[in-house]
Parts: sequence; structure tokens; C-alpha cells
Amino acid sequence: MPKRANVARDDLRTLSALAEIGAALASAPDLRSALERTLEKLEASLGIVRGAIFLVHEEPREIHVDAALGIPSEGLRARYQPGEGIIGRVVQSGRPVVVPASGSEPLLMNRAFQRRRSGVPEASFICVPITVDRKPAGALAVDLPFSEGRDFQGETHFLSVVAAMLGQSLRAHRAIEDERNRLLAENKNLRSELEERYDLSNIVGTSGPMRQVYEQIAQVAQTSTTVLIRGESGTGKELIAHAIHYNSPRAEKPFVKVSCAALPDTLIESELFGYEKGAFTGAEARKRGRFELAHGGTLFLDEVGELNLPTQVKLLRVLQEGEFEKLGGTETLKADVRLIAATNRDLEAAMAERQFREDLYYRLNVFSIFVPPLRDRKPDVMLLADHFLIKYTRQHNKRIKRIATPAIDMLMSYHWPGNVRELENTIERAVLTCDSQVIHGHHLPPALQTAEASGTAVQSSLSDAVGQYEKDLILDALKSARGNRAKAARLLGTTERIVGYKVRKYGIEASRFRGAPAPAAPRWPRTGTR
Repeated sequence: MPKRANVARDDLRTLSALAEIGAALASAPDLRSALERTLEKLEASLGIVRGAIFLVHEEPREIHVDAALGIPSEGLRARYQPGEGIIGRVVQSGRPVVVPASGSEPLLMNRAFQRRRSGVPEASFICVPITVDRKPAGALAVDLPFSEGRDFQGETHFLSVVAAMLGQSLRAHRAIEDERNRLLAENKNLRSELEERYDLSNIVGTSGPMRQVYEQIAQVAQTSTTVLIRGESGTGKELIAHAIHYNSPRAEKPFVKVSCAALPDTLIESELFGYEKGAFTGAEARKRGRFELAHGGTLFLDEVGELNLPTQVKLLRVLQEGEFEKLGGTETLKADVRLIAATNRDLEAAMAERQFREDLYYRLNVFSIFVPPLRDRKPDVMLLADHFLIKYTRQHNKRIKRIATPAIDMLMSYHWPGNVRELENTIERAVLTCDSQVIHGHHLPPALQTAEASGTAVQSSLSDAVGQYEKDLILDALKSARGNRAKAARLLGTTERIVGYKVRKYGIEASRFRGAPAPAAPRWPRTGTR
């Protein structure tokens, strides 16, 4: 009975040790920690004096010490070839080896630890193989205190079970590492595609107004300056924001977009700054806001003119101090974020109506870029049309080669109230309805097919036409002069006083053409895609 009790006690101790090793392997954050915890558990349960876990490494194919206990640091650099010494033979053969008295065994190479030194007590050595998917992956080797009556069979069996557990853990960690490397490679490829897609040289347009936009992007992209992009809906403000980010030092960091017009007033603050658990009904967990998600990168606030006044106050504080608090929280968080805002709203009129804070306006309007409407960049219409034609013929698997001349005339004479977005939709529709290799006028929407419907028919008086022509001349001069009225007057051969009068008469916003001086040798982008 006492003998059975001892056996049962030993079995219980063994099972308990295996359970602890299994828990250690499952909870370790990485492979090295898992291996080191396993050796610590073996020290506590089996009483090992030294131990090491050897793994096979490829290119070159060698056996390395990946974790050790009781071995000096220089021993961690030991290397073995498969078949070399006891370690190499165990890895190669897949069979355990037991050396009752390790000090006199010639096959022990003692690279990791010198057992034959004076003062080192005699020990017993056990080495068992580690396999993954029935292939050699390494070995578990331990030194036990020397004892004449030691149960080597039972201890070898116990260590073989531990080695099998290590093999399963190694297999899982390798699968996780492979998946991690795959995701990193995929992320790198996607980021490379984004950078190529939003490269400045790939934006379509060679007209004068667009060249000015390119110059301004080149001037501001390499800085962390706040940018305000202005222009009508559909002109491509988001594309400009992407181009600034992916041509900046922050290109490797996140680009986070928030559409201020798409979120209700009750949610916009929590989306921007996040919230703590229990901050309001339904807040069941802590949520990171867009400022946190964009840390180190760029935050793009689209339609910033739609923000409510309370949120404008918090946004102003972030811009001034670089700090904010979550909704329902007390901890002050730092925000290393480059802000780009866009709007199609007249912010000056909104300030006059007290719907937009004046101090926030000046914080946002550090460097403004005005994206011209499509009607002011008519030379780009056909460049854009050809680009969208190529894009959607590929996307819809069509074989359309060109746009017929009458259809080109319709595209050029239309006033494009929906700007580039409307042109893109028009070409996609034409591609879908075209059943030949040429897009004709009847493939275009009805609005483009008559002058009256398209708004291009002559309906104004002579005085109105002359006034419109005069306004266009002043606009062109102000664009060339970067909003400087005196310089514009010299270009027009008149006085600054007359230019000022005409600006007030026609309601022209001269300030929107102001910007930093153009570089000495601007690099114009190629005509490409997007």
C-alpha cells in the first residue's frame, strides 16, 4: 500500500508539472519566453541543474542554443551541425540519448558548458528530440544531479512528453510568425500601391490652375503645417489631401479620414476624441478616437465647415496645445497629428453668421489650397475623360478605343456643375451603354446633348456678357498675382483703385488666391493616371 501511494504521488506530481508547463507555453508572449519558462518549470519539478533547448536554423543549417538555464552567456553562442556530437545525433536520428555519468562521455562536446572542469560535480545527461510535423526541429537537453538509482526510463519518457509539447508550441509560433510576415509584406505592398496611386505626378491635369495646385502641394507636403483645401464639391479635395500625405515624411504613418458632414452632432465628438467605458449609455468599452488612430500620421477632416460649435472648441484646443481628453475621461492625451481640412463652404460667410469660430478659421487657414472647378480648367476635360475611359473599359471588360468628335464637343461645351465627379460618372455610364468601339453623343446623358439642357445656350444680354468677360480677366490677373491687387492692376494696365472697385462689384474673393511664393524651378507633374 505505501508503494502504491508513492507511485500515485509521483504520477500526480508528473501530471501537475506537465500542466504547469502547458500553461507556461500557452501564456508566453513569444517563443523565447515560452522556452525559458519551460526550463524554469523543469528546474522546479525535475530538479535539473542545467538545461538547454536547441533549435534547427536554416541558411546555414545549424543547431543553435535558443534558451538555456545554468549555462554562461558565452555558451549561448554554441553551434552544432546535424549529426555532430550527441546534440547533433539526437536531432538527426530523432532518438533520445541518456548518459548516466556525463563527465567521462567523449561524445559530449561541451561547447555550451565545460563539464570536465575541476569543481564541477558529476551529472547525468538526458537529451530528447523535438519534432514538428515529424521533421527534426531541435532537442531538449538537461543535466540532472548524479544518482546511482535514478529512473532514467521514467525521466526520459517525461522529457519526451515535454519535447512533444515544445514541438506543438514551436509549430504554433512559426505559424503565427509566418502569418505576421505575410501581413507585413501585404501591408508594405498596399502602402506602396497607395503611394504610387497618390503620387503627385499621377494626378491628371496640365492646365494653369492645376499647375498652381501642384506647386502648392510641393511647397507644403514636406512640412507639418496645417492645410485647408477649398473648392466646390466633386473637385478632388480628398485626392489632394492624399497626395500631401503620401509625399510627406509621415507617408509611412496612418492616413485617417473623417467626414464631418456624414456624422450627426451627437457622434462627431466621440468619433474624433474617443470615449471611456460608461461615458454614456451604450459605451460598453473604451474606444480610441480618430486623433489617437492617426498618431504620427495625418488626420483629414472633410467638410470641416459642418462641425458644430462645441466640437470646434475642442478641435481648436488640439490645434493650439496638441492635447485632448476622451469623452467621459480625465486623462490628457497628446496628439502628434498633421491636420488637413477641406470644405466647400464659404467659411468667411459662416463666421459672419457666427456658425464658425473665427479663431478656429485662422488656425486652419495656415496654408490654403484652392482646387479650381472643372469649368475653369477646360483643357483638362479630355485628359480626364481619356483617363476614365481607360479605367472603366478595363473595369467592365470592354474594348472601347476612343470618343467620337461630336461627343468630345459635347463634353467640352458642358459647364460641369458636378465637376470631376460628374465627369467620371458620365464616362462610366457611356462605357456601360456603348456596344461598339467608339463612344458617340447618344451614349452621353441627355443633359449634355442640347445647349439649353446643359446650360450652355446664350441667354445673357450684351452688358452681362461684357461684365462676365471683365470678371474673368480680373480673376485671371488675381490668380497670376497670387491675390496681390497692385500686381494684378499692373498686369491689366490699370490702377489698384479700379481693380479694388471691380473686385467689390463682382464679389470676388481675392484672398483665396493668396499663397506662398512659387519655387524658382517648379517641377510640373506628368500627365498620368488619377
